[in-house]
Amino acid sequence: MKHAGRLIRSASLNGYVELVQSMGHDPQAFLRGVGLSARLLENPETPIPGEAVRELLEVTARATGAEDFALQLAARRSFANLGPISLVLNEEATPRAALDTLCRYLKLLNASLITRIEDVGRNVIVREDLLPIRQLPMRQSMELAIGVMFRILRELIGPQWQPLQVCFTHRPPADAAAHRRFFGCAPLFNQEFNGLVCAAADLQVARAPGDPGAARFARNYLDAALRRRGDGLGESCRELVLVLLPGGRCTAQQVARHLQVDRRTLHRHLAADGLSFSALVNQVRTELVMRHLRDSDMPLGEVAGLLGFAAPSSFSHWFRASFGRSVTAWRKAG
Repeated sequence: MKHAGRLIRSASLNGYVELVQSMGHDPQAFLRGVGLSARLLENPETPIPGEAVRELLEVTARATGAEDFALQLAARRSFANLGPISLVLNEEATPRAALDTLCRYLKLLNASLITRIEDVGRNVIVREDLLPIRQLPMRQSMELAIGVMFRILRELIGPQWQPLQVCFTHRPPADAAAHRRFFGCAPLFNQEFNGLVCAAADLQVARAPGDPGAARFARNYLDAALRRRGDGLGESCRELVLVLLPGGRCTAQQVARHLQVDRRTLHRHLAADGLSFSALVNQVRTELVMRHLRDSDMPLGEVAGLLGFAAPSSFSHWFRASFGRSVTAWRKAG
């Protein structure tokens, strides 16, 4: 399945040039290395390839030696960097309503980012995930996404707000002090999901409304942009596979139900992209297992569960069939 449509606003790199320069490095060289130029960053609405941004963040973090590079970049973000979406969010009566609205328009900001809001008793989990791209590392991109979400929630709730937990699936950095300073708490690593755990009550705090006229204009503009974008069913299917795999509920029937189509229609659309449903699931699993084995220290039993396998033995058989060796041998070779 092609990834060419996964574009993000150049505003995702707002402050990048200045930050890299402050570290004594040449941002132009890093940008050129991934096929970007500083000119593309001048207009925050310019669409740029998400793949290039992901690679740029990893390259820059390695070259500067800053494991917290993405968080330093997130610290330079403000609500205004969301563009027209910020006007709509400001009109919402509560932070929770603003979050739901953000999820609606998220594809206009970053086509490869998936955000889900889950109510769990008195808590709310804001889960974030990124569609895998060419087995590129995603540590910095994920920390940027969660760092920006943290900043957005602070603007919506109040400057002293703290999440109950901050979770990452990747392993911890050599020194997590910068991460603790940024979030105001100790993040948890090698977890089963990426995201923030919040008190539900914090998301129900009443907010002063923004400019209703400007918000109405912005909402009309964003709705029109969503209609023009028109995600294909195949791409939506891929996102649902990513979301449903960890719960062991990733069947063609379940995906078709979420997409509000019958299984025959689903298979027809996938066939148009040269895929079967089982091939798509296998493709997503292959990309995910590389991420978990490369970037985390999670036990293999947990990795198996995140890939939708009911038992570690099933995962082991699948891995050997897919990669020609055992997981243990692969990890030793890596």
